[in-house]
Amino acid sequence: MNLKNKFLLTAALMMLPLMKSMADVDPNFYIFLCFGQSNMEGNARPEAQDLTSPGPRFLLMPAVDFPDKGRKMGEWCEATAPLCRPNTGLTPADWFGRTMVASTPDNIKIGVIHVAIGGIDIKGFLPDSIPSYIKRAPSWMKGMLEAYDNNPYERLVTLAKKAQQDGVIKGILMHQGETNTGDPKWAGMVQQVYDNLCGDLKLKPEEVNLYVGNIVQANGQGVCIGCKKQIDELPQTIHTCQVISSDDCTNGPDRLHFDAAGYRELGCRYAEAVARHLGFEPKRPHIDMPKKIEVPADAVTVENAIPGNEFPKIDKERRAYFRIEAPQARKVVVDICSKKYDMQPDGKGAFMAVTDPLPVGFHYYFMNINGVNFIDPASETYFGCNREAGGLEVPEGPEGDYYRPQQGVPHGQVRSIYYHSPNSKFGEWRHALVYTPAEYELAKNAKKRYPVLYLQHGMGEGETSWALQGKMQHIMDNAIAKGEAVPMLVVMESGDIKQPFGGGNNRQGMSDYGASFYPVLLNDLIPYIDQNFRTKADRENRAMAGLSWGGHQTFDVVLNNLDKFAWMGTFSGAIFGLDVKTAYNGVFADADAFNKKMHYFYMNWGSDDFIKSQSIVDSLRQLGIKVDSSESAGTGHEFLTWRRGLHEFIPHLFKK
Repeated sequence: MNLKNKFLLTAALMMLPLMKSMADVDPNFYIFLCFGQSNMEGNARPEAQDLTSPGPRFLLMPAVDFPDKGRKMGEWCEATAPLCRPNTGLTPADWFGRTMVASTPDNIKIGVIHVAIGGIDIKGFLPDSIPSYIKRAPSWMKGMLEAYDNNPYERLVTLAKKAQQDGVIKGILMHQGETNTGDPKWAGMVQQVYDNLCGDLKLKPEEVNLYVGNIVQANGQGVCIGCKKQIDELPQTIHTCQVISSDDCTNGPDRLHFDAAGYRELGCRYAEAVARHLGFEPKRPHIDMPKKIEVPADAVTVENAIPGNEFPKIDKERRAYFRIEAPQARKVVVDICSKKYDMQPDGKGAFMAVTDPLPVGFHYYFMNINGVNFIDPASETYFGCNREAGGLEVPEGPEGDYYRPQQGVPHGQVRSIYYHSPNSKFGEWRHALVYTPAEYELAKNAKKRYPVLYLQHGMGEGETSWALQGKMQHIMDNAIAKGEAVPMLVVMESGDIKQPFGGGNNRQGMSDYGASFYPVLLNDLIPYIDQNFRTKADRENRAMAGLSWGGHQTFDVVLNNLDKFAWMGTFSGAIFGLDVKTAYNGVFADADAFNKKMHYFYMNWGSDDFIKSQSIVDSLRQLGIKVDSSESAGTGHEFLTWRRGLHEFIPHLFKK
C-alpha cells in the first residue's frame, strides 16, 4: 500500500466514530433548552390533565434525579409534570411540549431540558458571575442551587451537549426578569447568556431563536408589572429574540405567578411561535377549560357568612353558591345535605360550586381539599357532626319569623357559665349556657322567680347548638313577647354526647352513651342553677326536652325522676325498641297516675325524618297516656324540625 492510500485509510478510520455519531443524531428530534426563574420552574400545582403523558413524542432529559418517578439525570424519559425538579409545579414547558407534538408531523419528537430556580438573578446563569452570586444567594435558594451543583448554567450546557448526540437543538425558552425588574443592564446580560449558549453548543443564532415569555400582568396589578416593558424591548438588543405575550394569562392570588390555566396558555403560546418559525401550522391539544359558574343577580350572601365575605350565596331557587381560593389544590369538594359537589377551578386560583335546590332551614357543610375535610373559612362555625362545621341557612319566608329577632320585641340574654361538678366523668369544671328572659333584668322583677326548661341537643352537637343552630333565644323572645309562653329560664349543657357514639347498652333507662351526664344534671347542674339564678326550684316548675339523642336522655332522666320534672318533650327523639308496658319500671302502666304527674308530654318529628315517633305515640295513647304530637311538613332530621317542635312545645309549659 502506498503512502497516499495509507493516509486515506488512517483518515477514514479516524472519522468512523464521528460518522457513527452523526448517523445517530435524529434530525427529527427537536430539542429545546428551558431556563429561568420561578415562572419557568413552575409554581402552580398540576391538575389531572397535566399528569397524563402525551406519549413518547414528548421527552424530558431531567436535570436532576427524580427518585419517586424513577427518572435519572441525563436520561430521556416521557415528559409529565413536574419537569424541573421533584416538588416543583406546572411550567410553560409542559404545554409547550404538548402543543409542539400536536403541531408537528408524527415522525417528529420534542425534547426539553429544564433548569430553573425560583428568584434567581440573570447573573446566576453567567459563568463569570456565578461564583460570587452563589456566595450571596439567599438561604432559601441554596438548596435549589445545590441541586445543580451550584452552577445551573453548567448543568444546562452539559446536558445540552449530551442531548446533541441524539437530536438537534431548535430553540431556547427563557422566563426570567422579575428579579431584575428595572435593571438597565438586564438586556445585555440576557444577550451574554444567549451568546454563551450558542458559543458553547456551537449553535447558529439565526437557526436557534431565543423565546422569552412575559411576566404576570394581573390586569396591570402584577407585582413585577414594571418588568413588562424591558422584556418587550429585548428584541432591540437580541435580533433573534421573540417575546411571548402574557396578555390575559390568568394568575394566582400572589399576582407574581401564573395559575395552572395561565401556565397552559403561556406554554401554548411559546409553542405556537416556535411552530410558525419552523414552518408548521400551530395546533393546540385539547385543554379542559374551567367551567364557569354564573351567579345570578338575585343571589344573596347567606347570614352565616363571616362579615366581609361575598360567599356562600343563595338564590331564589334555593341553590347555594360556594367559592374558595385554593391555587395549590387539585380537587375541591363541598359536602352539604348528604351530597358532594365537585368544585370547579375558575382559572384564577379559586374554585366554585353550585348546588341543587336545598331544603329550607339550617344545614352543616364541609369542604374537602385533596381528601382532607375542613371548614369553609368564609363561614361561621357550628359544633355538629362531632366537630366544628360550616353552616348555611336556607331562608324560609315570613313563616320563619318566629325564630328571627324582631324589632320591638324585648330580647333576653344567653349567658355562658362554668360550674363545678364532682360527679363529672370528663373533668370537674363544665360549661353550660343559660337563657334568661328580657324581664329577668328589670328592677321590678328583682325578687321574681322563674321556671326552668333543661334543653338538650343531639348526638355530636354541643351546648351552643340550640342557641346558634336552633335560634332558641329568638323563639323564646318572640313567644314570650306575644304572651304565647310564660317567661322561663332555659339551660343547655353538652350532655356528654359531643363525642361519637361508642356503642354499649342503650336501652331506655339503661344507657351507656351520654348516661354520665345524668348524675351531673341531677346532682350538680340543677343545684347550681337553683342557687345562682332566681328559679322556682320544684318539679312543678322544671321541664326537660331534647332533640334526637337529647330526646333519649330526656326519657331516661325524666321517667326515672318524676319527683323532679313535671313537663317533658322530644324532637325527633332517638327512642328505639321501647316496650311502653314495661319500660322505666312500668311508669306508663298506670296511665292515670302518670297523667297526674306529667302535666304536659310532647313529641315531634319531621315528615322526611329517619327517626319518627308516631308508633311510640300510638302505643302510649293505647295505654291512655296523654301525649301531644306533631309532624313537621317537608323537613327531616334537622334544626328546622326542632325549631318548629320547640315553638309548639313551650306555649304549654308551666301552665295548669
